Amino acid sequence: MMTAAPIQILIADDHAVVRQGLRALIETEPGMELVGEAQDGLEAAAMARALQPDVILLDMVMPRQDGLATIAQITAERPDARILVLTSFADDEQVFPAIKAGALGYLLKDSSPQQLLQAIRDVFQGESSLHPTIARKLVQELSRPAERPLAQDPLTEREVEVLRQVAQGRSNQEIADHLILSERTVRTHVSSILDKLHLANRTQAALYALRTGISDLQPEEPHRHLS
Repeated sequence: MMTAAPIQILIADDHAVVRQGLRALIETEPGMELVGEAQDGLEAAAMARALQPDVILLDMVMPRQDGLATIAQITAERPDARILVLTSFADDEQVFPAIKAGALGYLLKDSSPQQLLQAIRDVFQGESSLHPTIARKLVQELSRPAERPLAQDPLTEREVEVLRQVAQGRSNQEIADHLILSERTVRTHVSSILDKLHLANRTQAALYALRTGISDLQPEEPHRHLS
């Protein structure tokens, strides 16, 4: 009887002790095989391209290129890449953009070895795997009513454009480059959007945009006009 091929895994983390721990765990797990270790984001993207691993374990904070940019680069080259974020950070500014960029899973480093191994299997199967803290955060945000009481002034056309970009997980500088605006102008628009919609942060704004249909997750072509 033929046995299934092992799940081939690439680790990307700048801390040697973390890589060593993950290596020890994976090497003792039947059905899993460690095929590479990267120490920064650029190396991770290069190794993902060369090795074509089944699952990529990726830290969000790495030298030379951070996790978010690395996820975007890997998924741009290989849309079906299965990326599992393994990080210490559970803040909104990290979680939502990572998932939007294409990560299938998001685990915190305080997860148990059993949780991590199961997450690897889930992501390998193409299923989402979220740390309970992250899952609760997203569920709470998504369960909020879409029809929030708005301020007297509706969003301007430009603010709607900026909100769409926020929902794509872009930073203020990236939005500025995309819409041909200054970073300060974008920052002002984002503050106005949060104020008008009575939202606390960019994650809530992004989820609001998705719930109300302002954004459908599809990236947009850059604008070529000034405003």
